[in-house]
Amino acid sequence: VPDPAAAPRWEPQPLSYQELQSERTEVPVSRLLEETALGRPGKEDSGCGQLVWVGEPVVFGRADSIAGKYGVWMKDPEPVPPFTRDNTWRVDTVGTEVRQLFQYEEAEQLARGYPAKVHILPRPLESTGAVIYRGGLFFQPRQSRSVARYDLRGETITAEREIPGAGYHGQYPYSWGGYTDIDLAVDETGLWVIYSTEKARGAIVLSKLDPETLEIRRTWETNIRKRGVANSFLICGTLYTVSSYSAPNATINFAYDTATGSSRALSIPFENRFRYLSMLDYNPAERRLFAWDSFNMVTYPVRLSRA
Repeated sequence: VPDPAAAPRWEPQPLSYQELQSERTEVPVSRLLEETALGRPGKEDSGCGQLVWVGEPVVFGRADSIAGKYGVWMKDPEPVPPFTRDNTWRVDTVGTEVRQLFQYEEAEQLARGYPAKVHILPRPLESTGAVIYRGGLFFQPRQSRSVARYDLRGETITAEREIPGAGYHGQYPYSWGGYTDIDLAVDETGLWVIYSTEKARGAIVLSKLDPETLEIRRTWETNIRKRGVANSFLICGTLYTVSSYSAPNATINFAYDTATGSSRALSIPFENRFRYLSMLDYNPAERRLFAWDSFNMVTYPVRLSRA
């Protein structure tokens, strides 16, 4: 019998990232809600609403090295010239010194694997929580409780601010680990940061940020445990969480509405096709979810109820 401990492990940098293997068994959920949503004739909504359906993932590209097991890819929903909504951005986040931001003219170029430009960030980035918004890359510098804005035109950091009390570097990650303590998000209402604190005892805390100065405008404390969910995103001022990063039939399982300060349980089907979801963000301009699922860069169509 071969010794399993002797099997070669595909981990050239075993200490460069952190994963928590803390999955629980998922029970497949009813597809009734999806069918109800699909059965409704309707035109594309321009206004806000509540998430009622998430479609099947569409693969845009695949990372070709261990550095791309997980990462973040995105488009700017409110670009600043010379950039456009077609520009696509990507960071492979496995490693201790993650500084490369790949810039593509369009998603098709990303699929072929040839960036138009590579930005070298002045500070290494931690984890998969970064977003692109209004001409800046917003990210968490490594081993800090800060968020920073890197200007894509000037190629410099124009703002940096500490998030008071925020856990970092493995204190309050999502369930898969990956140092996902501090997660940035964009929706129709602006820029957000998702994190937790000792005071909140590991529950998700949400803060609205000023995109120029990174000042905190307002903060909400939810009753959703951050380590208990796989990822989260915001649509129209409501936070949504995903039940599992690896179960093929996961669900969008909670929603927290910042307008009312209340949360509710959901059961919207969500497919982890490649069984390792490390990043999930909403793009309000495209009205799609962007995700990184075990080397694969994918998008999900969504449907919102009429507000």
